[in-house]
Amino acid sequence: MFIGEALIGDGDELAHIDLIIGEKEGPAGTAFANGLTQLSVGHTPLLTVIRPNLMTKPATLIIPKVTVGDLDDASKIFGPAQTAVGRAVADAVAEGIIPEDKVEDWVINVSVFISPAAEDYRKIYQYNYGATKLAIKRALAGYPSMKKVLAEKDRGTHAIMGFKAQKLWNPPYLQVALDLDNLDAMERIIKSLPNRERILLEAGTPLVKKFGVSVISKIRELAPDAFIIADLKTLDVGRVEVKMSADETADAVAISGLGTIESIEKAIHETKKQGIYSILDMMNVDDFTGKLKQIREDLKPDIVLLHRNIDSESKIAEAGGDTSNMTEWGNIKEIKELTGSMVAVAGGITPEKVEEATEKGADIIIAGRYIIASRDVRRSAEDFLAHFPVDPDNMRVVLEEDENI
Repeated sequence: MFIGEALIGDGDELAHIDLIIGEKEGPAGTAFANGLTQLSVGHTPLLTVIRPNLMTKPATLIIPKVTVGDLDDASKIFGPAQTAVGRAVADAVAEGIIPEDKVEDWVINVSVFISPAAEDYRKIYQYNYGATKLAIKRALAGYPSMKKVLAEKDRGTHAIMGFKAQKLWNPPYLQVALDLDNLDAMERIIKSLPNRERILLEAGTPLVKKFGVSVISKIRELAPDAFIIADLKTLDVGRVEVKMSADETADAVAISGLGTIESIEKAIHETKKQGIYSILDMMNVDDFTGKLKQIREDLKPDIVLLHRNIDSESKIAEAGGDTSNMTEWGNIKEIKELTGSMVAVAGGITPEKVEEATEKGADIIIAGRYIIASRDVRRSAEDFLAHFPVDPDNMRVVLEEDENI
């Protein structure tokens, strides 16, 4: 059995095809027979035809995804969509995509999306023809590979979703810490920041303490596609606080490394349950490598946040230790090897220190006062961004990356 999918077009006439190809005597054939004989209101399946009285081979069943509510909806399915799918199947045979010696042995089940708002029959035909043929080709070629899925899982967007759920798949990033107690100032700063994928927004602890976790939703209204971090510095009842933040659409929650191992693990467990990132803030933790070693392997944080601590480097040097991998934020390389986590660094960072931090392995640079206290917020943010690569997908043409030619 082969499974394929394709989406082509835009606007109300957009076509989205899901299909199954398989033997008449197998599960695909059973689904075909059940679909043709077990009808439901508004989702009546129909055979594809090249023209009236000329059925397609392999026999192909169209299943409407959207409820057919009236004759206008029915006309779109029984007219341009039925013809488009039928001709796409026939052309797939003619072009050798479907082996001709399989046309009597296989059946195809095709789920077709037609929006009730679609009006242009030519586009309905064109988009459904293209999507069906592409879905067949993909199904029989085994597209996509698992390598492709893993490469795209954190960067893909969906044409209908209306927003991008940002993932941290290609560091480095600039995290702007909104350590404020004023909503007007927060709004002014967010609106002044460059519209860059590499910028992350932090709902700072003062904001959260004064306005509650609902301030995350206010940030989301101002920056719908932003990656938003709730800096809760959670010490206890982390599961509750994480859920509260996730309910307000936070993408990540900062948990205090000063908490007990049990509290930390429960909070990280909740972030995994909610599908958001965990940040373990090691501020004031004396032995953060020792702390990290105590956390279960399956509950290591997604991000470890290190604060400037020049004294630790001096102490190791005075004792004759190796400081080649040390930075003023600690041994970033060691943390990564220990946890597999990304590393964020904070503490009086200026643009001049960005390259030092990223060369030592930092994935996220956290800036606060340099940006939020500036008279020219945009310019201050751009001072940092000048040391960053272009946005990950800035030069990407997605359509050219789907199939190898």
